[in-house]
Amino acid sequence: MIAGFEDLLKTLIRCPSVVGAEHAFYRELQRELEMRGAKVSWYEGVLVAQGRKPMSRMFSAHIDRHGLMCTGPNEFQYAAFIAGQRSDLLGNSVSEDLMQKILDRFPDESVYAYEPWSGSYMGSGKITNAYIDDKRGNLLFELENLSHLVAGTPLAFVDQLDVGDDSYSGQLDNVLTVAALVYLFELGFEGTAFFTAQEESGKSWRYLLEWFRRFGTEQNNLIVVDTSPFPKDDVAKQQLVLRHKDANATFNEELTANIAQLCDDNAISYTYKDAYVERQNAERATQGLKPYSIGSTEMGSIISASGGLVDGTTIQIPSSNYHTLKETATKSACEDFLSILSKLAIS
Repeated sequence: MIAGFEDLLKTLIRCPSVVGAEHAFYRELQRELEMRGAKVSWYEGVLVAQGRKPMSRMFSAHIDRHGLMCTGPNEFQYAAFIAGQRSDLLGNSVSEDLMQKILDRFPDESVYAYEPWSGSYMGSGKITNAYIDDKRGNLLFELENLSHLVAGTPLAFVDQLDVGDDSYSGQLDNVLTVAALVYLFELGFEGTAFFTAQEESGKSWRYLLEWFRRFGTEQNNLIVVDTSPFPKDDVAKQQLVLRHKDANATFNEELTANIAQLCDDNAISYTYKDAYVERQNAERATQGLKPYSIGSTEMGSIISASGGLVDGTTIQIPSSNYHTLKETATKSACEDFLSILSKLAIS
């Protein structure tokens, strides 16, 4: 099973999908899905792939990855901030702590520009400097060889899959689980898979909710898949990550328990991410430290906003070096993830 999935992942990770400029990736995704027998429909912010029994099981993964956006002559900014309108100097700015983290994530990385609809190559260069502009309260990047670009041009990081003995490494969030959902159709999946845009800027759940308002039934159970960040030493302590809740909502208890039971029945270890963070916070409280957030997810956002129309839970693959070009997940976790998805697809 893992070999076919790995080949697909190698292909998809090389297709640009910068947050806010995902159309080129959608075109490649449509091809891969239709080759595997899925019926594909495009809507604003979400591509929907369906089998012969579309309401039998529904999964969702976001397709966007981090990159840069040209915002003026020889001026480049972090794409997620632009797509999320978080650089407008009107009180919705990004915290300096977050900007400082991003400064350290991509030193000297190579990038390439592409036409956002077709994906056509428009030149390549390298990050030579990144800094916080105090006057604008904004994070800016300096690049070489790309001064010809015009505002609105996305720039993807040069990325490829690094395959180790028992690991995958690259900009995995969230092409890893996108590849898994596409591969499900190769295994005969007959339900529905949603592929959402702009999750990294906090907008994807809106596109998903709009689809359910158009076409959903009275009760819609959804499983959102993603990667989940852990310190390097903790990644191998579990194969999969589940949740009871996030900062926005409590997840479907019955569906979560059913997935946990499937893991138990197949000797697959798992951790509840919310409980993991709460254990950390209990220890931090004894040291007088501020608590960590239990996190905000696409699933929690859509449950909170849908007024009961959409319910569900999440399954995630644990990874280290989150939101970098060296995000790493184990092959064994990916194989167990595919196994559980396959069992859910026919249940």
